Amino acid sequence: MKYKLGDICEIVSGSTPKTSVEEYWDGDIKWITPAELTDDSYIIDDTARKLTELGVKKTGLTPFPAGTVILSSRAPIGKVAIAGCEMYCNQGFKNLICSDKINNKYLYWFLKGNTAFLNSLGRGATFKEISKGIVGNIEINVPDVADQEKAVVNLEKLSEIIKLRKSELEELDNLIKARFVELFGNLKENDKNWDTYSFERCFEIDSSKRILKSEWKDNGIPFLRVRDMVQLATTGVMDNEFFVSEEFYSSLSDSDGIPKAGDILMSATSTLGKCHIVKPGERFYFKDADVLRFRSKKKINPIFFVNQMSTNYIEDQIAKTLGVTTVAHFTIKAAKTINLRLPDMQIQDEFAEFVKQVDKSKVAVQKSLDEMQLLFNSLTQEYFG
Repeated sequence: MKYKLGDICEIVSGSTPKTSVEEYWDGDIKWITPAELTDDSYIIDDTARKLTELGVKKTGLTPFPAGTVILSSRAPIGKVAIAGCEMYCNQGFKNLICSDKINNKYLYWFLKGNTAFLNSLGRGATFKEISKGIVGNIEINVPDVADQEKAVVNLEKLSEIIKLRKSELEELDNLIKARFVELFGNLKENDKNWDTYSFERCFEIDSSKRILKSEWKDNGIPFLRVRDMVQLATTGVMDNEFFVSEEFYSSLSDSDGIPKAGDILMSATSTLGKCHIVKPGERFYFKDADVLRFRSKKKINPIFFVNQMSTNYIEDQIAKTLGVTTVAHFTIKAAKTINLRLPDMQIQDEFAEFVKQVDKSKVAVQKSLDEMQLLFNSLTQEYFG
């Protein structure tokens, strides 16, 4: 049976005591803001800021009890958690005190799985917000409490497995970083006295032939904008929206920036410095100036280079080339001035082989993560429609 949330929950919000009155703050009464909620928030037992009894009294705040489903209604919309104890909140919430018809954890998983829908309900010119009335009119499928509890158990189990798989991926990434430091030391301090070369001496650096937006196609050879490039560098998955024609791609020459196996592509605007090593057989093109192509002139293992790009030694150099701009853009001219450390090829290859072995483990963990996420999404659809 479907119910409106307003019919099965009491919806409450809060307020912010005057921050200029010191006597209202730094007490022991818990008071939460949307900024404290994360994607992993579940049961919240503490808050970053505390109120005094005077602050609560003068502001006329009303607490909500343990078990209340905390829902951020602006900046951002759709963050969700469950209060583990009695607390207060600011005006950025529309919290739900559940009746005996609905399990609070069941409601939590419903809201967590509908962030995009909640955001679509936002209203307002300056910033989007969902009102008490909007939240109250949201409909939810409400089975028997026993069935709700079964759904919660299943979703919690899968959520924990997903969290574990993500943690395993992070640990594998940390393992690579630790091995990098072990072999190459602190590149900024250059405590192992590696040779230093500019990017210009090590690479041919260029971009692609400019093509008009009107020439982008709905199918054909993948065309990467910077957001697509960053996703490819981060996940290894090409999930682009636009393409170029087979005829156009066939007409390209090396001077047009066509990627070849062994080239390194780097994002040059927005999220800077994300790299992808072009694999044999990969065919795609990329947006001029937003992505740079690096082709090695020296013996440099591309896996070593990509990992050096994420060190503070390189990142600090890039930051100094940007200056004060509205949109950060890493130009070819700037790229040529960056220095890198260049250890012996033997040790570069040793590191690269280690990365390849770790990546095999990452592929297995990622496959499991994808399977668990698919099952989680399937169950969410089954339970909530």
